[in-house]
Amino acid sequence: MITIDGGTLEGGGQLVRTAVALAAVSGEPLTIQTIRKNRSVPGLAAQHVAAVKAAAAISTASTGGVFIGSGEITFLPGRPERKDISIDIGTAGSIPLVISAWLPLALQTGGTITITGGTEVRSAPTIDYCDCVFLEFLRSHGGRISLEILARGYFPEGGGRVRVSVEPSRIKPLGTACPAGCGIVSATSGLPDHVASRQANAAASRAGDLPIRIIRQDGPSIGSSCTIYSGGHGGSALGRRGIPAEAVGRMAAEAFLGGHSSDLDPHAADQLLPYLALYGGSFGTPELTSHAMTVISLLGQFGHPISISGEGDYVEVSA
Repeated sequence: MITIDGGTLEGGGQLVRTAVALAAVSGEPLTIQTIRKNRSVPGLAAQHVAAVKAAAAISTASTGGVFIGSGEITFLPGRPERKDISIDIGTAGSIPLVISAWLPLALQTGGTITITGGTEVRSAPTIDYCDCVFLEFLRSHGGRISLEILARGYFPEGGGRVRVSVEPSRIKPLGTACPAGCGIVSATSGLPDHVASRQANAAASRAGDLPIRIIRQDGPSIGSSCTIYSGGHGGSALGRRGIPAEAVGRMAAEAFLGGHSSDLDPHAADQLLPYLALYGGSFGTPELTSHAMTVISLLGQFGHPISISGEGDYVEVSA
């Protein structure tokens, strides 16, 4: 039984998601204690519960303590199975973060997951970043992954729906391929048509002449996002009341350009560290965030040491 202190380092939901994903792959029984103990509202939130349930479903795990507010869970993996599962977060919690708990084992077993919740949520990758940066990097290394956005969901209403399908995949060592594709995705829901265009044009004025994709939908969920991507780099911003559409586009461009000096932007590096541990390779990033250092510590507890080298604005990690 591996026992994890849920308050270690960054001490947030990423530790929970990554730990259950690694336990699902390894088959190691897991206990996580003092979950999110330093947060203003400690314990599991709805999206963390959904992430644990997603990892448990594909690994046929027995679980204990998986409810909103829980400070301790047990996760006892069974026999991995290819499954088609559906998860409703029940709030506008982040769909991409739930995907991250399910995907590592799904790349071995195959399967589909349909998740209802938030596609563009504060403090989480947008669904376009998830697809065009994170998943595209894995695709370029052999991942047979498709993602379909059935509906977009913004805070507080949520209601977004995403389906991810995976076939068993042979992943090459990370850093041995370069993902293709670049562009700007400007999306809105329940807003005038001109908002998406203004976001995209402002983003292009800063980030350069990239292909633009405009997505508009009607529905109860009102919001906007702008995501810019190229290779292993991305940046995004969310609209909110009182912020002009042009400012949203510029913020996305600044986030994109800030991570452009190495193989992966810092957030992509955070998300790809478990796959580096599982499949080997190396990549560089401008910095290791607190999330990254938390994941590196966690990987060590599962027997996956990560080497770190470099200095200044370039850090290389390898396994």
